[in-house]
Amino acid sequence: MHSRLLKLVRLNRTRMDYLEKFRQMIDEYNAGSLNVEEFFTQLVNFARQLNQEEKRHIGEQLTEEELALFDLLTKPRLQLTKKEEKQVKRVARELLQTLKNEKLGLDWRKKQQARAAVQVCIRDYLDRLPAAFAPGLREEKCVLAYQHIYESYYGEGHGIYPAA
Repeated sequence: MHSRLLKLVRLNRTRMDYLEKFRQMIDEYNAGSLNVEEFFTQLVNFARQLNQEEKRHIGEQLTEEELALFDLLTKPRLQLTKKEEKQVKRVARELLQTLKNEKLGLDWRKKQQARAAVQVCIRDYLDRLPAAFAPGLREEKCVLAYQHIYESYYGEGHGIYPAA
């Protein structure tokens, strides 16, 4: 379960709370706060939650990598209408497609001009987010999105996602 959890967190850092919860359960068990039966019950419930999280991208009609960007943009939870949520999904999907097709070339992380082009692209796409993203929040999301892209996509189709 631990390796499965690490993989989920690696693909989507907004899932870090799952890892923290798992570690807390282990710590409580090791400290004697939980007996074996309580611990087992918690583990079973936790495994169910992980199963749901693993499949959430399907319900959201996004790929795993699109979901990671969508979560990054919307967490902590913003009050969005269904229409605004669809708009954020569209922005995430189109941004990733543009970056992968046009900006994340070989060694893009090593070239200042290429990194700047990625930052501009992210800023341009995030300008399309709904009004719920006030200018300060939008700027924060630009920084987080760039960080995510930098850490997740190495260039020329290589990254943490299959066939990225």
